[in-house]
Amino acid sequence: MNSGDTSNKGVVFIVDDDEAMRNSLRWLIESVGRTVETYESARAFLDNHYPGRSGCLLLDVRMPGMSGLELQSQLESHDIRLPVIILTGHGDVGMAVKAMKAGALDFIEKPIDDELLLAAIEKALTEDAEKREERASRAEILARMSQLTKRESQVMEMVTNGKSNKEIAAELNVSAKTVEAHRAHVMEKMEAGSLAELVRMAMIVSAA
Repeated sequence: MNSGDTSNKGVVFIVDDDEAMRNSLRWLIESVGRTVETYESARAFLDNHYPGRSGCLLLDVRMPGMSGLELQSQLESHDIRLPVIILTGHGDVGMAVKAMKAGALDFIEKPIDDELLLAAIEKALTEDAEKREERASRAEILARMSQLTKRESQVMEMVTNGKSNKEIAAELNVSAKTVEAHRAHVMEKMEAGSLAELVRMAMIVSAA
């Protein structure tokens, strides 16, 4: 059943109006132990998908009704944060490039090279898992930060910007001992084992 690392449990969502292509892709991807869901149109995908599901999206760029590009442009408004791999015919490379500029992870030309597609899927699933982990980590850090008092938040910001206790004390017009007490509370509430860990937390929050 397994081929390579299938520890990322995300679903491969296929949106293609060509039934033979959908079935062929399903067979290929399921043959390496991945879970697959197929949709015959962009509208069918949007109507049946719910936010929060993990995986990646294989999207035919040219479909009747809503095109692949149009679906891609609507993902964010539907709170769908899946990496997108564009499937494109020979004459649609320009559209695929446009999709890449709009945030698609990769594009694969038809006729599809199986190994190339499977490698792109693994890359997409790994990226999805990493981004979900980052979002979860950021949410946990923000939850801890919400427990800080206003003064503790100020001290955390100054400390993680490289200011010394003496500099912070002067800026806040308090004693160095008071700053030390605030720092201790910050470290405890943030569950930071070191200053370096606290700085990493601040960087994760500011990078989002």
